[in-house]
Amino acid sequence: MVKAVFLSLAALLAATAGGIMLWPLLRAGKRAIWGTLVASMVVATVGLYLWLGTPAALQPRDAEAPQSLEQAVEQLRAVLDEHPERAEGWVLLARSQLELGRMADAAGSFERALKLEPDQPELLVEAAQARARAHPKMLFDDTGLQWLQHARQVAPDNQRATWLVGIVQRQRGQDEAAVRTWEDLLPRLEPNAATALREQIDAARADAGLPPSTPAAATPAAAGSADGHAITVRVTLAPALQARVAASKDTLFVIARVPGGPPMPVAVERHPAQAGPLTVTLDDADSPMPTQKLSALGEVEVFARLSASGNAMRQEGDVESTPVKVSLPTKGTLEIVLDSP
Repeated sequence: MVKAVFLSLAALLAATAGGIMLWPLLRAGKRAIWGTLVASMVVATVGLYLWLGTPAALQPRDAEAPQSLEQAVEQLRAVLDEHPERAEGWVLLARSQLELGRMADAAGSFERALKLEPDQPELLVEAAQARARAHPKMLFDDTGLQWLQHARQVAPDNQRATWLVGIVQRQRGQDEAAVRTWEDLLPRLEPNAATALREQIDAARADAGLPPSTPAAATPAAAGSADGHAITVRVTLAPALQARVAASKDTLFVIARVPGGPPMPVAVERHPAQAGPLTVTLDDADSPMPTQKLSALGEVEVFARLSASGNAMRQEGDVESTPVKVSLPTKGTLEIVLDSP
């Protein structure tokens, strides 16, 4: 039965991985830093777990193969209740619960994994992010911060942990500390990523009452990062949706991602939905991660999503436009019309 659970879970997760696991962790206008997303490497994890997991747990049982992701997750949880020593099983369960939007359950599963492997830097970072997603205000608490700091201790070169510690400091009004944290990260980033992070450092310096940082000499790669690679998008709502947003508090996401690639965006903006057209410009500053930039790509697909929940992960009732492929660099304005499903 366990083998069927893991195989079914892998297939279902691959089929439903279209949700964007992204949430705003810092409110600072258009150039805000967005929270990072939970890694979507579930299929590879399942394959490894099947071959390295407890052999006794792979014997068939008197149970039917799961017919849905929810059922697969419940069966996986039952297996882990019998074999709680498998840290990788708890990680797989946590990622699956994130796919289902069960943030609190996912945070608990990651915590179970950390009790078994407390010194794994990527697991510490992923667990801290999940804990923040489960927080009512999407904030890192003291436990999440402790995990991020421990990740930096065991892996000082972990860029994601350092970046997130800076976000926590900004959330808590520790702007000068965030400046120090991010300035320490800058030399380890490629030019395009460093350019985007400098904007956030300057915003933190301004809030801390510090003078702007001295601009670094632009390298050819950095100087061309925005030229032609910014995408201007105008989103227009169909009349039925205009009436909907006039009577609600919907959120509009404008997203660029790799065509045929993973569901994670390379640029995204989040705005309150409005009845009239909305024009935005997607560029490197809109990347969820400073190491994944729009300017590094030759082609992306762009689409818009109207969300009633305000959650960046796709929910029932959301309305999406058909993705449009865009070759980079590009000029002009991309027109997107959101219509009722």
